[in-house]
Amino acid sequence: IIGLMKMKEERQDLNEVEEKYQDQKDHDVNGEKSVSCSIQITDFKRPFSCSQCGNTFTCNRNLKKHMIIHAGVKLFICSQCGKTFTSKSNLKKHMIIHAGIKPFSCSQCGKNFTQKASLTKHMLIHAGIKSFSCSQCGKSFTQKVSLKDHMLIHAGIKSFSCSQCGKTFTYKLTLKRHMLLHTVIKSFSCSQCGNSFTKKGQLKNHLLTHSSEKSFICSQCGKSFTRNASLKRHMLIHAGIKPFICSQCGKTFTYKLSLKRHMLIHTGIKSFRHCKMFSTKQNRKTRGCDIIGRRHNDTMDTGN
Repeated sequence: IIGLMKMKEERQDLNEVEEKYQDQKDHDVNGEKSVSCSIQITDFKRPFSCSQCGNTFTCNRNLKKHMIIHAGVKLFICSQCGKTFTSKSNLKKHMIIHAGIKPFSCSQCGKNFTQKASLTKHMLIHAGIKSFSCSQCGKSFTQKVSLKDHMLIHAGIKSFSCSQCGKTFTYKLTLKRHMLLHTVIKSFSCSQCGNSFTKKGQLKNHLLTHSSEKSFICSQCGKSFTRNASLKRHMLIHAGIKPFICSQCGKTFTYKLSLKRHMLIHTGIKSFRHCKMFSTKQNRKTRGCDIIGRRHNDTMDTGN
C-alpha cells in the first residue's frame, strides 16, 4: 500500500515537471507566454480536473492529452510487435521489453523487471498483501490480473486446447505442462501398478497411495490420508467451500470430479452404463472410465 502511494506521488511529480517544461516551450520569442497555458507553474495550481478519474492538471491542453487515455485512442504503435499505446511515454516504456533491459531488481528474490511499477506489484507477494478476493470461493490474490485469471476457473472457460489429444485447459501454462506428457519420456515406473512418471518426486507421491500408512489426519473428523494434498482437499468439505458451479442448474460442488459426475444428469448419460467401455491395462486391479475419470474394481457391476 505504501509502495502504491509512493507511485502516485511520483506520478504527480512527473506531471508537474512535464507541464513546467511544456510551459517553458510555450513562451514566444518576446518572452510572452501563449494563451493555451496561462496558469503560473510556480504556485503549483492545478485547476483542470479530469471528470473520469479526478487527476488534475495545470493547463487545459494537458488535460486534453490525458483524456485520450479514457477515449481509448492509441496513436503510438510499436514497430517490433504492433502493439498500440495512448502516449509516447508508454510506448517508450514498452520498447524496454524488446531491448531486454531490466533495470529494476527485487531485493528479496533477485527477480528483474523492465518497469518500476512491475517491481512494486511484485513486492506485494513478499509482503503477503492479498487485496483482491474471489467472490465465489474467497481465495485472495496480490494482483487484480491474478484474480481475473482465477475467475476463468469458475466460468468454466478453457481456451487452450492440446493439439495431440484435444484436452482443453484454462491456462496456457497448464497446457504447456500437459504437453510434456506427450513429449517427455516417463522413466520412473511404479512396481505396484505399472504407472509411470516423468519425475522421481511424482513417483514417491504416487507410492503413498499403495501404502497403508495414513499420516495426515483431519482435525475436524479424524479421517486420515496418505498425502497432505488429499487432506487439504478434504478440508474444503468442512470449510463449506464449493468453487465448482454447474452451468445448467447452478448447483455447487466441492470437487471438480463431483461436478463432472453431476453433468451426466443433464446430458442424459446414466452413471455407469458407459463404463462398459473401460480402458484396461495389464496387471491392473482397477478399471478406469475414460468419460468421468472414475476408477472401479473388477467386481463392480457396470451393466446398469
